[in-house]
This record gives sequence, C-alpha cells and structure tokens, in this order.
Amino acid sequence: MQERDYSKLHRGLVLKYFWQVARRFKWPFFNVIILTIANSALDVFIPFQYLKLWNVLSANNFTAVSEAKSIILFVLFLNFSRWLMRRSGSFSLAYFQANTMAGLREQAFSYLIGHSHSFFANNFSGSLTQRISKYARAFEKITDRIMADGLPLLVRGLGTVIAIYTLFPKYSYIFAIFCFVFLLTAAIYIRYKLKYDVIAAEADSRTTGALADSIGNHASIQLFTGHQHENKLVGEVIQDQKRKIVFNWYLWEGLQAIQSFYSLIVEFVIFWFVIGDWKLGLITLPVIVLLQNYLIRLFDNLYSFGAIVRAYYESFADAEEMAVILDTPYEITDKPKQMIENVKGEVVFENVTYVYENNNSKVLENFSLKIPVGQKIALVGSSGAGKTTFVRLLMRLFNLNSGRILIDGVNISDIPLANLREKIAFVPQDPVLFHRTLLENIRYGRRTASNEEVLEAARLAHCDQFIDSLPFRYETYVGERGIKLSGGERQRVAIARAILKNAPILILDEATSSLDSHSEALIQDALRTLMKGKTTIVIAHRLSTIREMDRIIVLKKGKIIEEGTHEELTNKADGLYKKLWDLQAGGFVK
Repeated sequence: MQERDYSKLHRGLVLKYFWQVARRFKWPFFNVIILTIANSALDVFIPFQYLKLWNVLSANNFTAVSEAKSIILFVLFLNFSRWLMRRSGSFSLAYFQANTMAGLREQAFSYLIGHSHSFFANNFSGSLTQRISKYARAFEKITDRIMADGLPLLVRGLGTVIAIYTLFPKYSYIFAIFCFVFLLTAAIYIRYKLKYDVIAAEADSRTTGALADSIGNHASIQLFTGHQHENKLVGEVIQDQKRKIVFNWYLWEGLQAIQSFYSLIVEFVIFWFVIGDWKLGLITLPVIVLLQNYLIRLFDNLYSFGAIVRAYYESFADAEEMAVILDTPYEITDKPKQMIENVKGEVVFENVTYVYENNNSKVLENFSLKIPVGQKIALVGSSGAGKTTFVRLLMRLFNLNSGRILIDGVNISDIPLANLREKIAFVPQDPVLFHRTLLENIRYGRRTASNEEVLEAARLAHCDQFIDSLPFRYETYVGERGIKLSGGERQRVAIARAILKNAPILILDEATSSLDSHSEALIQDALRTLMKGKTTIVIAHRLSTIREMDRIIVLKKGKIIEEGTHEELTNKADGLYKKLWDLQAGGFVK
C-alpha cells in the first residue's frame, strides 16, 4: 500500500474544523483547563505537607500534636479542594464534549450532504456514515486524553522536578533527564507508528463499506445464492483489517517494553544515590519516602504519555478522512447570481457537451434543443444514448464541459441550486424512500404542505388505494429505502410527491414502469392532470406511454437523429423510432 503523508497540514486541517465548532463553547473549555491545572498542582503540593507531618512525628515530641493536627486539617482542606475542582471540571468537560460532538456531527452531515451526485456514487454510504461518527469520537478521545492525562502530566512533571530541586537539586536533574529521554523516545516512536494508524483507520473504513454493501444487497445474495461468495469477499477484507490491527498492537507493545526498561534503570540509579546520601546522613527517611512517592506518581503519569500520543495520532487519523471531505470543494458550485420566480418553463440546451470523467467518453456533444413553455416531450433511445444525462444536467447534478442550459432565458449555472431544483419536479424510475411514515415521505415534495394537501396528492396518485388497507394508514413506516412497499407502490408515492410539489417543470423517468396495467391506467390519468400547463420531459422505454407527447426526441450516442409526433415518426419507414415501436408492438423487426 502506498504510504500517505500525514503532514502538519492534515493535523491543522482537523484542528481547524474542530475549532470551528468548539469555539462556540470555549468558556466551559477554559474552565476545565483552569480547574485541571489547579488540581494537578495540588497533587504535587500535598505530598510536601505529608513530609512536614513526618518530620513533626519523627521528632517524638508530644507537644507537637497540635501542629500535626493543624497539618492534617490543612491536608483535608487541600484534598477537599481537589475533590471539588475535579468534580466541577468533570461536569464542565461533559457539557463541553457533548455539545461540541453534536455540533461536529451537524457540521459534517451538513457539508457532506451537499456534495454532488457523483461523490455519493463513488463512496459507500455506510463508510461515510462511519466517518461522521469517527470524526466526533476522535474529538472526544483527544479532549479526554488532554484533560485526563496530558495537561496533568505537564503540570505534575514540571511541579515534581521543581519540588525535588528545592530539596536536592541533583535528584531533580536525574528526574528531568529521565522525563526528557522518556518523552522524546515515545514521541519519535509513535510518530513512526502513525502511518500504520492511518492504514488501520482506512482498513476499518473499508470493512464498514464492504459490510454495508453486502448487507444492503441481502436480497441479491439470497436470490443468487451468494452466501459463500460474500463470506469470502467480506472475510478477506476483515482479515486484512485484522492483520493491520495486530501489527499496530505489536508496535504498541514494543513501546511499552522500552518505557518499562527506562523506568527500571532510573529507579535503580536514583536509589543507588539515595542509599549513599543516607549513609552520609545527607538525607532522611521521610525525604526518601517522598522521593519514592514522587517517583511512583511520575512513572504512572509518564506511562500515560504513550497512550496520550497514541490516542492523539489515532484520533487525528480517524478524523482526517472527514476533515478532507470537509475541505474538498463541491463539484457543483453554487454561485447564485439570479433567482428565478414565476417560472414559465422554457428549457433550452445550447451546444452542450458532457464527458464522463471516469472513462473520458462523450455522452452529449454540441447538443442543442429548445423546449417551449408547456410542451410535453419524450426522450427515446437505447441505453447510453444520453437520456438520463440530459435530465441530470438540467437539474445540475453534473457540470457541463461546454455550452449552457437556460430556463426562461436564465443560465442555470447562475441560479441558486435550491432555487433551480424547487422549480423542477422529478419522478425517478426507482424511487428510494426514507424510513419514515408515508405521510412524511409524500410531504417531502413540499414540506410546508398541510395534511389535507398531502392526502389530496395521495388520492390523485391513487396511493390511497393501498394506504387505506394498511393498519396505520398514513402513519405506516415504509422501511429502509421503502423496502416494505412494492415497486409500484413506491412509484405512486413518488408521483404523489411530484403532484404535491406542483413545479412548472416536470421530469418523469419511466414513472409508470413498475405499475401493473390497471394501476398504470389510473396513474396515466393522474399524470395528464399533473402535466397540464407544465413543461414535461418524459424518459420512456415503453413507447405506449408517450403516444400523447407533443414531441418525441430520438437520441443515439448523444445526438438527436429523429424528432416529431408519434404518428410522424411511425410513418418513417427506416426510422429508429419505428423499429423500436414495431419491436414492442409486434414482438419482432423485419
């Protein structure tokens, strides 16, 4: 695998997007920092009070009892202050983290959902969902480690060296050198290990994507008996992730071994000198106990440094994928110059060229077409002729390579995307619904619509015929992607949305393809009402559904080769439309 350069730029990128949200709650954050510093400083100061107590008690002077009690009371006060600051800091941290994590999820989703159609076509939805979750969790992990370990380590480490320096400077030098070597080794080692953290994070995303892809296609797996095949494919991805994780953990154990060796050596060195100074009467037993106390505390804190740096880099590796998406400009840029209101519906394609980036093939080349206001046209042609691309370009799901598209004389690239798309109602060939109620799904066509308007749209689309038979009627949940409904039922819901939207431009992409003959007759009647006064573009393979169109456009390899009414085109002896019509009507072509 090619190694990625996880540079300062990427860490800065993650911090930039973290700070965009975290700064909204900066006062709780600063409160946590102040309380953590004060609490950690007391951790260093309190053992000094015990040293005073031991010195008083070791004098065997019972007249010093009151002094000893005063020290104990002072220690109680200090410990109570530590407890109060710790608890207050924990509440502040909980408030700060919860609010910031929610804000990060909203930030990530809000930007992610604005990416283009091709972006989502090239990424697993399950993987993208996981990236949002890992992005927020990475922030939690970083702040937990900084507040629980990182900041206390800094304060306690410096405080310990200073405290020991006031007693015996030479021991403070040993402590300082040990801390420096220990921390430098951990930083270099984990910096080297970072690339493997990134690789492991990518493997985790691939596993999530593979699982989501297979689970989302469970019906195909069952119908084509693909259980063993999927077990093998997904199993290979899981095993690849396992190998990367195990190697990562082995590297971590290597660091632990090095740190343990350092601790063993420094403890030996310090107590070798301590014994010599004790023999010379330069150091007392209470001071030796204090040194031991500080040494144990320092070891505990330094051991956590590896975990801090590990969590730091792992968290950045987890957050990087989402941060890069946040920093990726939208393929379809929204640079509004002109709002369009009271749209009549004239659509004009002027010398439009579009080339697929993935295979560099031209779908449309110097394509021009004018659709007058209120005209109903049909796009006909074999697969790959450019019908779907025509529709997606009109809705600005793709960017043009050259040429322009006009609505009522306004270039659609100058129109805000939301403004453009609210003027177009689209009924796809394979509608995908939200796992929400039927009422909510239909209302998605116009979210400000009243219940009465939703019910009327459902009636016109003949949705009421199957909805009224459901136990919860319009409050029925339709399942993920609408799986609880049949294809024809989902299509009727999509048509009801379009009726409710009542946009001046209507696009029907095989809108009746999943309907039986009886339902199709009902829907055709509803569509006639829906199409009145609207500029309508119909993509159809079933030519019987477009006989009433004002104009039929026949496409081949992105070019118009025929156009006219149904009668005109069927009278062309060698025309492609006539061949297609004869094939569908008679079952063969001479």
